[in-house]
Amino acid sequence: MSSGLSPEQLTRISTTTSPPSPRVLIVDDDDSVRTALLKVLQRAGFICRDVASGSLALELLGSERFDVMLTDVRMPGMSGVELVPKARAIDEDLAVLMLSGVNDVAFATEAMKLGAVDYLLKPATADQLAEALHAALHRRDLDIERRRVERMIREEVQLRTADLQREKRSLRVLTVNVVQTLVNAMEAKDVYLRGHSIRVADLGAAIAEEMGLDADTVEQIRVAGHLHDVGKMGIREEILNKPGALTPEEFAHVKEHVRIGMAILEPLRHLGPVLDYVNDHHENFDGTGYPRGLAGVAISLGGRVLAAADSFDAMRSERAYRGSMSQAETLDVMKHQVGLKLDRRVFDALERVVSRSRALTYLDDTAS
Repeated sequence: MSSGLSPEQLTRISTTTSPPSPRVLIVDDDDSVRTALLKVLQRAGFICRDVASGSLALELLGSERFDVMLTDVRMPGMSGVELVPKARAIDEDLAVLMLSGVNDVAFATEAMKLGAVDYLLKPATADQLAEALHAALHRRDLDIERRRVERMIREEVQLRTADLQREKRSLRVLTVNVVQTLVNAMEAKDVYLRGHSIRVADLGAAIAEEMGLDADTVEQIRVAGHLHDVGKMGIREEILNKPGALTPEEFAHVKEHVRIGMAILEPLRHLGPVLDYVNDHHENFDGTGYPRGLAGVAISLGGRVLAAADSFDAMRSERAYRGSMSQAETLDVMKHQVGLKLDRRVFDALERVVSRSRALTYLDDTAS
C-alpha cells in the first residue's frame, strides 16, 4: 500500500527523524594509519576527514564542525598533546581521543588534563575504536548539557540578582524619601534650618565628584547628606533656636542628635556606608569631634566630606545667634580648620567647587 508521500517528503522525514552521523577528524602523520582508520570508521557509520598534521587539523577545525577528533600523540611539528588545548580553544564541544603506538602513561595523563577524554593504543580493533568513539560522543553530550545547565543557572542568577538589586534600590529610595520627608518637616519649622539638608547633600556630592570618587560613593554621600540631621528631631526646639551661646549641658544635648539619628536609621542597614557617613559627620580630623572621637583616615571619607559641606552651609546660613558669613569669609575660616576639623584633600575640593559657583546660591548672598 502506498504511503501517499512523495520521495521528497520521505527524504525529509528520514533526515529529521534520524540523527546525523557523527563527524570525526583523524589526525596522524602516517598515511597508512589514516587510510586504515578511515575505512574502519566509515564502515561503522562515521563521517570522516583526515589530515597529516596538527596545524592542518587546526585549519580544518576553523572552517568545519566535528564531533570527535582522533589524533596521534607523537607527530612531527605539533604533537597530539600540544594540539589538544588548541583544538578545544576553537571548539569547546569537541571530544578528543588520543591514539598512540607507545604505552606512555605520562603522555596519557597530560593529554587527559588538557581535555582528552580517552587514550587508545595502536593497533586498536574496529570494535575498540567504535566503542571508544561512542563513549566519547556520550561524554561530549553530557558536557554540552552540563554547560547548558550551568549557563542557564548563571543567567537565572544574574536575573535574580538584577531583580534583587532593583528591589534594594526601590527600598532605599522609599526609605530615604520617608526619612527626608521627616527631615523636611523638621526644617520647615525652623527658618534657619530650612533647606539645610538638601544643600549639604548637593554640596557633598559635588565635593565627592571633584575628588574623583566613583559614582556609587558620590550617590551615597548625597543620600547621607539628606539624612545627616534626622536626629535633630529629638533635640528640644528651644535649644535649636536659642539666640545665644549654648551652655555645656545644652551643647551636650545637641550632640545627642547623632546618636538619635543613628537609632532612627539603624533598621535601614541596607543603606550600607551611608550610615557610617551620617555617624561620622561631626568627627574632627584631629580627633576632637563626636560621637566617637575618631581622627584622620579612621573617619569615613564620606563623613569627612559631609563635615566640610555641613560646616560650609552652617557658616553661610543665618542662625538665630548670628548672621550669615560671606563665601570668602567662610572659606577663610575653614582654611584655618584644615588639619584640625577638616581633611586637607576634602577642603581643597570644596574650595574648587564653590569657587566655580557649583555650590548652591544663597538668597542673601552678598559675596563676590
